[in-house]
This record gives sequence, structure tokens and C-alpha cells, in this order.
Amino acid sequence: MKKYFDPEDKTVKLLEERIAKDGRIFEGDILKVDNFLNHQIDVDLMVKLSREFYKLFEKDNVNKVLTIEASGIAVACLTAEQFGCPLVFAKKSRTSNMGNNEVYASPVHSFTHNNDYNAIVSKNYLSPSDRVLIIDDFLAKGSALMALSDIVSQSGATVVGAGILIEKVYQGGGDLIRSRGIRVESLARIASMDPVKGFVFE
Repeated sequence: MKKYFDPEDKTVKLLEERIAKDGRIFEGDILKVDNFLNHQIDVDLMVKLSREFYKLFEKDNVNKVLTIEASGIAVACLTAEQFGCPLVFAKKSRTSNMGNNEVYASPVHSFTHNNDYNAIVSKNYLSPSDRVLIIDDFLAKGSALMALSDIVSQSGATVVGAGILIEKVYQGGGDLIRSRGIRVESLARIASMDPVKGFVFE
């Protein structure tokens, strides 16, 4: 797959180098990058990556950014700042102040946690006039991204595309989402990973 960015732009290479340096591979094909992405956050790096998403989608009239709690929120928030628009994040459980008929909901299977839940967004925050950019930290088998796109569809809004920080290409989620006509742009694409051999990027 041809990468979209200018060879002189070092930001994406910086992400790949950080994954190779600090990423830890656990049993079950789990990649942990919690020292810069989803526990401790390298804010400077996230700012740079959010600018990459803006460059990719700046002509798409984005007026809403959507993610799912919790680890995608940081980069999604910074991306929303780039577009000058609100960030909406899907919750993983219904809160007491949400009525039964006041939400869009779609099922998700978490590859990392091996559990199932419903992604939930209040109907107050998505409408048919919205042009939505979905942002997330990981794309593996595509369940979360499918749920978010389904929620956008339920609202009548338009998905302009999805920006992903790290795609594990070999797990097929990206191909599944793209086959449904959704534009997916992943900044780091992992072709394979092994605790001994390390990472191979596309």
C-alpha cells in the first residue's frame, strides 16, 4: 500500500520508531504501547500525529470527531482541535442520566480484553448534518470501528473516513472496513510482529 505522506515528513516514521523501541508484545498477539499512548501519553507526539490526520482529511468538511473511550480520546481530542470542531466519544456503559431511547448503540468485541460491550453515544451529539471523522488508537479485527461507523449510520450522519494510529494489518480489520467503502488511513501499519524478531512495518 502506498503511503500518503511526503517522504520528508518524519512524523509517521517517528511513530514507527517509537513502537519498535517501546512497544511490548504479549501472549495472544497483544501489543502494549502504554508508556506513550494509552496509559502515559506523549503529548508532543500526539499533537504531531493529530496534524497528520488533519492533513489527510482537511478537504472533507469534518465538523465532528468521534472515538471510543478511553485510549483514543487523547489523539482524537487533539485532532478535533485541528479541525476546530467538537469531539464525541462513545461510552462503554450506559450512565444513569441516559434514558432508554436517548442513545445510539452498537455491539463491540474487544480483542485486547476479550469481552463484549455496547458502544453508546447520546442522540444529542450526532445528527444527519454531521460529517464525522472517526479516530482510534488501534485497528485489529475492526469491531470497534464497525460499531462506530454503525452509530454514525444510525444517526443519519456521514462518515468521511477513519484515522488510525496503529493498524495490525495481518488481522484483517482494515480490509473488512475498507471493503465496506469506508476510507481508512493508518499512520503505522504493522505487517507482522514477534517477541523475538520484533516489528515489520508496511
